[in-house]
This record gives sequence, structure tokens and C-alpha cells, in this order.
Amino acid sequence: MIHPSAVPETGAGTPTSRLGGRPPAALTAFLRGVERRGAVMAELHCGDAVAGDAALADAMLEFRHSAGGTVMDDWPRRFWALLLAQPALKTRTPVAIAVDATDRLGELGSGPRAALLLRLAAGLDEAGAAAVLGVRTPTYRLALQRSLPHQADGRADPRAWESLREQVHRRIKTLPDARLQRLGEARKAALRSPGPTPVTTANPFSAHSNRARPAWLMPLLWTFLVICVLAMAATFLPQVRQWMTGAGPAAISTAALAEKAPASRYDAETAAVLHRDFELLADPHGVAMATDLPFHAWLSARGVELQAEPGDDAAPTAEPLLERAIGETSDEHE
Repeated sequence: MIHPSAVPETGAGTPTSRLGGRPPAALTAFLRGVERRGAVMAELHCGDAVAGDAALADAMLEFRHSAGGTVMDDWPRRFWALLLAQPALKTRTPVAIAVDATDRLGELGSGPRAALLLRLAAGLDEAGAAAVLGVRTPTYRLALQRSLPHQADGRADPRAWESLREQVHRRIKTLPDARLQRLGEARKAALRSPGPTPVTTANPFSAHSNRARPAWLMPLLWTFLVICVLAMAATFLPQVRQWMTGAGPAAISTAALAEKAPASRYDAETAAVLHRDFELLADPHGVAMATDLPFHAWLSARGVELQAEPGDDAAPTAEPLLERAIGETSDEHE
């Protein structure tokens, strides 16, 4: 395959001129360079040489029409993508008896078979083949590994791979002269194609642009416009608005609303249960003890001090301690 960088070009990285009329030499050289490889790839992909050559001719014709809007560096990806998109390559004709290694390509799926032929027949590297299939390079590498010949234990079969590669290359180099002549005629026919005829959109008003307008049309339109403006302005007048709505002037009456207690959503029992202090309300004895807790704490502390006084033969009881503590509190206040 002849890479676009190996043929003369008008400007690297820039689109060529629209390919109307005589095609440039770069396009002719590119199609001649991919002719053999494209024929073998299409044949091995669909399993039939006649159907493959017809798909190649259609791909060349489509590429000739679209190459003018594509940079030359993108020509290989564009051409092989067009070839794989041909309807004839969607199905494969099975062989009656598998004789060569290439006859067993039908055992692969369409995707792995295309990945394998892009490498062997088209001669693309991994990055170029991945771009044709529209996938990332690691994804293409995985598809290529699955399409390689394998032994019974699942390991790769290098001998089968080498045999497959040699048979593909032999087919490319030894195409019959009659077939090469047919392919050359298909290539020249594609290059002679003038391209798609540009579609012109007719102006739907062009047929009526020269017709004279009636003399009464413009005055009627202006009169209708004035009536619409006056009708819209009249809607802002109070009398007109009342007449249009059918409502006369009405007096506005006001009255104070009677005061009512706010309606409760719950009864008294439900309100008590939903109260945030329900646990305290449900235990009044505990509330009383919690209220007197500071006093009991003070009383307990005073009782300990009284028990610690020397000279007492026995510990005082609760009642004398309470009376004594009350007496001391009274003496402190006096």
C-alpha cells in the first residue's frame, strides 16, 4: 500500500481541492496502491472474490467522492473504513471444504476477522487499524489476540499464524491478470466519476416574487393593524374592561372576623403523649425528687460533716441531723 506521504501532494495536512473533473495524481496513486490489498481483504472477509471485488469498486467510488474534504494523512483510515462498511462484507460465504488456512477465517466473528485482515491484508499497524475500527489501541490488540490461531490447549499457534500470513501475502502478489484488469477498470471508472450532483434548494417564493400585489391588499392590512392597536388600548379603560367582563361597579365591604381559639389537631391525651417532656410528665414523683435533689445533696453533705464531729458516742439519726442543720442555717441567717 502506498502511504499518502509517499506520493506528491499540494500541501501536507491540508485538504485537497474538491475533486471535480480530472482527479489529482495523489488520488490516482493512492487507489492504485490499495487496489490489490483491498481486493484480497474484501475476498477473505466475505468469502467470495466476485462479491469482494464489487464491494471494493463501490468503496473506491465513495472514497473518490469524499476524498476532497479529507486531509491526505487520513486517507488510509477513511478508505478501509468505507470498505468494511460495504453491505457485501456484512455476511460471509462459507467454503465447502477448508483447504487453506485462509478458508478457516469464517470461524471467526466479523469483528475479530476484520481486526486480523486489517493487519495482514491491509498492512496497517495497531494504531492505524484501531482508528479504522473506531476503538482504542488496547481494545484492538485484545481483538487481534482473540483472532490469532490457537492450539488445542489454548496457547497461540505460531506455525498456523505464519502459514496464514504467507497465504495472505501470496494472494496479494499473485492475483490473476484478468482479475487485475477488472480491478483496474473499476478504479478508472471511479476516478472518472464526476461526483455527486450538488442539490440546489429552490426558493419557494421565487415563482411569486414577480407577481404584482393587489392594490387593495396593503390598505386592508394597515386597517386591520390599526383596529388591533385600538382594541388593545381600549382594554386598559375601566369602563371598557367592565363592559367586556360583564361586571358593573361593586362596593367593597369589610368586616372583622370573630376571634376564635385556634383549632387543635390533637386531643389533650395525644398532646400530652407528644409533649417533648412526656417522660417527666408521666412520672410526677420523679419530677418532685428531681426538684428537691439540690436540697437532698446539701443535706447529705451536712450529715457527713455532723457525723465526723468528735465527742459523739453514736451517729445522729436523720431527724436530729435535719433539726440541727435547720438550726445552723437559721443561726447563719441571723
